[in-house]
Amino acid sequence: MAKTTQSAKVWKKFKRNTLALIGLVFIVLMVMVGVLGYLITPDQTPYANTMHLQLTNKKPGRTFQFLVISRTKGVEKVGVLEKMRYGQETDFKSIPITSYRVQGNKVFAKEYIGDDEQAEEEAYPLVSGKNTYEQTFYLGTDMYGRDLLSRLILGVRVSLSVGLMAVLISMFIGVGLGAIAGYFGGKIDAAISWFMNVIWSLPSLLLVIAISFALGKGFWQIFIAVGLSTWVDVARLVRGQVMALKQVEFVEAAKALGFSNVRIIVKHILPNIAGPILVVASANFASAILLETGLSFLGFGAQPPMPSWGTMIKEHYGYIIMDAAYLAVLPGLAIMLTVYAFNLIAIGLRDAFDVKGQNTNV
Repeated sequence: MAKTTQSAKVWKKFKRNTLALIGLVFIVLMVMVGVLGYLITPDQTPYANTMHLQLTNKKPGRTFQFLVISRTKGVEKVGVLEKMRYGQETDFKSIPITSYRVQGNKVFAKEYIGDDEQAEEEAYPLVSGKNTYEQTFYLGTDMYGRDLLSRLILGVRVSLSVGLMAVLISMFIGVGLGAIAGYFGGKIDAAISWFMNVIWSLPSLLLVIAISFALGKGFWQIFIAVGLSTWVDVARLVRGQVMALKQVEFVEAAKALGFSNVRIIVKHILPNIAGPILVVASANFASAILLETGLSFLGFGAQPPMPSWGTMIKEHYGYIIMDAAYLAVLPGLAIMLTVYAFNLIAIGLRDAFDVKGQNTNV
């Protein structure tokens, strides 16, 4: 009952912080977008990787007509859950057109090759089913003619999943080492603190790059690399909090009752420092997203064609000085808003748990 009451008090204080609440709502919306994934993307093919090179860098809001020129046999229609997770492979090939006419079993169409150019009319076989369709590119197309909105939506999955897994890894390592160092002290504390200081002295991005070189490029390797580079903050905080709590009465009482050290740490000390841990976890979530996008920008993160906000900036940063700056600005804005939302949540949790004045660097 006391725990529920404490949680209710924390939530009540958290709700009073309007900016923190807005940040939480934003993250919840991002999570929903990431979970729904392909169900809400205009391009539902795997990785939203449908390319139409004729439509390179088209402005937001453009609508084009497409002609189906062939159909692929043997493509299975997947269920809703499968489609939500992995997308649906397309069973046809299409080209953008400006006009068409049907004559017998042929379709005569003019392929779109540019706003100021006209292509010659060519004949295509009349395929079964619907021959033409329209698609609106609400945020325009990228340098490969892919739908930018679809890839931005799928990029949410990459950033949030990397952030979540990195935080879980950093929590597991940081809480474990920090609790051991703070509780036992002495040579154990000195050894762990020395190791923490060594890791602390290395620039995070360089450390992640070094780990990525060791593990190889790939999506799952990024989880480990980012997690292994963000645990020191957690360990330093937990160490300081445990050192402050291990002398209080309830811990002394637990020792007098003969409880094991593991039980005292897990059951009695860690629950009492959950607030500061949640605060640093929220801040680390934002740091993990920044590290992942930085790695993707440098080519060590999620590999093409997997959509990643960092990769999208890398592919299009040259357009910033041209008339298509939005190609790099939109993913950059998505990164900024997501990181800012997590920082707002961290500040809100800090105020709700009232851990402003607690020293985490004992």
